[in-house]
Amino acid sequence: MAAPHDRRILVTSALPYANGHIHLGHLVEYVQTDVFVRFQKLRGHRAIYLCADDTHGTAIMIRARGEGRSERALVAAMREAHLADFDGFQIAFDHYGSTDSDANRRLCDMIWSRLRARGLVVSRDVRQLYDPEAGVFLADRFVKGCCPKCGASDQYGDSCEACGAAYTPADLVEPRSTLSGARPEVRSAEHLFVTLEPLHDFLATWTRSSGAIDPRIANYLAGHFLGEPLRDWDVSRPAPYFGFEIPDAPGHFWYVWFDAPVGYIAATEEWCAARGETLATWWGRGAPNEPPAEIHHFIGKDITYFHTLFWPAMLEAAGLALPTRVRIHGFLTVNGQKMSKSRGTFLLARTYLEHLDPGMLRYFYAAKLSGGIDDVDLDLDEFAAKVNADLVGKVVNLASRTARWLEATGLSAAYPDDGGLFARAAADGAEIAAAYEDCDTARAMRTIMLAADRANAYVDAEQPWKLAKAGPASAARLQDVASVALNLFRQIAVYLAPVLPAFAAQAGALVGGPIRSWDESQRPLTGSPVAPFQPLMKRVEKPHLDALLAAARAEAEREAAARPPTPVPAPAPPPASHSGGPTMTTPPTTGPDSAEPLAAEPLAPECTIDDFTKVDLRVARIVTAEEVPEAKKLLKLTVSFGGDATRTVFAGIKGFHAPESLVGRLVVVVANLAPRQMKFGTSEGMVVAASGAGAPGVYLLSPDSGALPGMRLR
Repeated sequence: MAAPHDRRILVTSALPYANGHIHLGHLVEYVQTDVFVRFQKLRGHRAIYLCADDTHGTAIMIRARGEGRSERALVAAMREAHLADFDGFQIAFDHYGSTDSDANRRLCDMIWSRLRARGLVVSRDVRQLYDPEAGVFLADRFVKGCCPKCGASDQYGDSCEACGAAYTPADLVEPRSTLSGARPEVRSAEHLFVTLEPLHDFLATWTRSSGAIDPRIANYLAGHFLGEPLRDWDVSRPAPYFGFEIPDAPGHFWYVWFDAPVGYIAATEEWCAARGETLATWWGRGAPNEPPAEIHHFIGKDITYFHTLFWPAMLEAAGLALPTRVRIHGFLTVNGQKMSKSRGTFLLARTYLEHLDPGMLRYFYAAKLSGGIDDVDLDLDEFAAKVNADLVGKVVNLASRTARWLEATGLSAAYPDDGGLFARAAADGAEIAAAYEDCDTARAMRTIMLAADRANAYVDAEQPWKLAKAGPASAARLQDVASVALNLFRQIAVYLAPVLPAFAAQAGALVGGPIRSWDESQRPLTGSPVAPFQPLMKRVEKPHLDALLAAARAEAEREAAARPPTPVPAPAPPPASHSGGPTMTTPPTTGPDSAEPLAAEPLAPECTIDDFTKVDLRVARIVTAEEVPEAKKLLKLTVSFGGDATRTVFAGIKGFHAPESLVGRLVVVVANLAPRQMKFGTSEGMVVAASGAGAPGVYLLSPDSGALPGMRLR
């Protein structure tokens, strides 16, 4: 184990927006981060967990206006609600600030002046969307329309969930305001930009070689952003806007995504001020005799490019420390689907806390998170089964079956022979610690539960209940068996302490005192008193889950009843494709789907699952697309499966998709199709598309948001 304070680790989560309450999707990130920080502290390192409310932007302004109160009054109320939810889920921040603080304003000024000094700030007029009914310029999240790159409908004004493209709200096809439903007007206004292209080489190198980013994410950035000149980043908004006015540009305000990440640094400065430390200790680049602190950002995959391109570019330009790791997680689904108010599965933190033990959800998330970007599914039946089997059936049961026999005597004076069980679990500590360090808590939980299985097998074999009935002749053996069981229980509690801090405190109250160090898992206790056993955790039963979902539905109904109706515009026609041919999306229908396509091409004969698995369907990104002049139907595509794995594919989609509209798009490719020699070259696969009667076009299939090149379809 490293010596105390051998590492200095600054850890942040993405700042929760002050416009809404914390829900279970948010908690995936905060639980993951809290577990990581608690583990580091248990190991003796100096780790601090800093966060803040993200308070600026049009959404706050609009909501405050609708509720008849000031923005700061709204922000203050939401801060109290957020902190109560976090405390309920045992999220322990070392400091929790606000992006509306004086510290954040000063630091924004400082970073801005450094960007100015490097010549990275430019000004130009921007055609911006304006809601004539609401009377405001529309932020990205208040505009929806069709993606200008792939044509996907109902996309927000900053990026496309279907193809991952980034753009401005003015680029959207058939935009509409989500505030009023009105079609926005295009107005010209002066905006300030940070030019990122001068930092292109730095970002290309940093994303690839710093070790801060998962290689899969680095490949995504290289293929989707860094493969072409970087666009200037629009960092200002005109009045009216709730935020910080830019000091050298009156009437202009920093866009919320400029000042929000600076909130990480502001929270650090406030924490340092309360302890007599300096900001440079944590955000400087280190002195010869003092290596820089580690900086770990935990974020969701939906804000990847902000934290892996814009944020490091700002830090580099300002001469501040760069992230050691940007740890990216997936989204939360409930029962296999996105959280939904209409289905009663949009679960607020406060609703959960009224019905279930927060430690149970912390454990379930930990058992699901592998440190990657896969989504986490909260299947409520699986949740109940896993909590009941692991925490109640294995861990709690270990103490509940044995502690009562030690209340009078305490633990044995010398640790009994346990056949090597404690030593084996102590040796597991290195693997468990490595899993925690990698944020692969799923692996850590599996290893811990295997130790719990061995401990319970020991109790089953020794049968202390029979020893208790045997009377005084077996008293010494009963004490030894129960002492082994309770030592194994406490050892497991030490390993679980980052995930279950309240449970660990209960375990310490039962035997051995407060758990303060990871090293306590490496040595058994002897002679310690044992307190009367108190119930540690109850089983999750179906009525508990039913009550939780009923409360969620009732909350959604109350919210819908209180919300004024939003005007709904007439459906917009689908956007024309860049090639003038059919679109890549179809307008919604109001009646049954046509039977014509299926009638024209009936279902194929049945195949077995073995037949299906022979076809290797992979997600791929189109990196180049070009015309084949002498071919009537073909486009030549180069597709990437990630890294250096590329293929050339000739696809019969000419006339339906313009080559320039395809570059960067994710598609599905038959990756193990035998190469086919054609007149124009060798085709090394096939891009999957739909076509047929009823829709005279060729429609490329796109994977869901979050898929990455190389992933297999199953």
